[in-house]
Amino acid sequence: MNARTETSPTGAGFSLRTALPWLPLAALLALAVAGPALAPQDPLHTAVEQALRPPSARHWFGTDVLGRDLFSRVLAATRLDLLMAFGAVSASATVGTLLGAASGFVGGRLDRWMGRLVDVLMAFPLFVVALALVAALGNSVGSVVWATAVINLPFYLRLARAEVASRRDAAWVQAARLAGLGEARVLLQVLLPSLWPVLAVQVSLNLGWAILNGAGLSFLGLGVRPPTPEWGVLVSEGAQHILSGQWWAALFPGLALFAAIFSFSLAGDACRDLLDPRQRS
Repeated sequence: MNARTETSPTGAGFSLRTALPWLPLAALLALAVAGPALAPQDPLHTAVEQALRPPSARHWFGTDVLGRDLFSRVLAATRLDLLMAFGAVSASATVGTLLGAASGFVGGRLDRWMGRLVDVLMAFPLFVVALALVAALGNSVGSVVWATAVINLPFYLRLARAEVASRRDAAWVQAARLAGLGEARVLLQVLLPSLWPVLAVQVSLNLGWAILNGAGLSFLGLGVRPPTPEWGVLVSEGAQHILSGQWWAALFPGLALFAAIFSFSLAGDACRDLLDPRQRS
């Protein structure tokens, strides 16, 4: 008998090796949930006499220019950045998938119009589009979420459109029609559920990019407003003091941003390996 690791009926075995890529993301989500309870100090409390103190037993990440505890502010920013990313990607994935699926299923004029819409959106640098949207909507968390959702929209439009167009005449879809399902039910009950593996991979990879986009907008002063703790804001504030030797003010928020993006990249790769049959041995 072959002593290979047993797998589930779906072919995706569970082992420590498959679980490891998800551990950084699980830790990140736990910090986002429990961050305020773990913060040793109020992230908005100022103490000017403690300004720009280096890391110590009292202030693990040091303090910023107003004497606020940087560790507490990085923890508080974790929840906000993840909420912004999840909100933006959820909106773009929902709208983009529905529009793209309808375009690929119906075809004809609707498909041509959707194709032109995607071409227009992709013709501009997406971060520049996000800058313009936030400048028009105003500096706020909501503006960052909507701008990030808009620039993510073409990815889901193109993905859903291509996947549905390639499957709409498949034998199993024709069988659903012969079973008496109308066209709308075929799309909603048969085709859309079949997209979830590729959408799950796209979402997991997009989340890290959405975090970076939101932080970039805030870094440039067009996103979340100080004193709200957000990674881009913290890096921007800390960058002003690097040359004077207060390296910790930008380093620790930057490391937190890197860790979050890296965690979602690992999870995206693991999700692809899990859901793509070609990746299984």
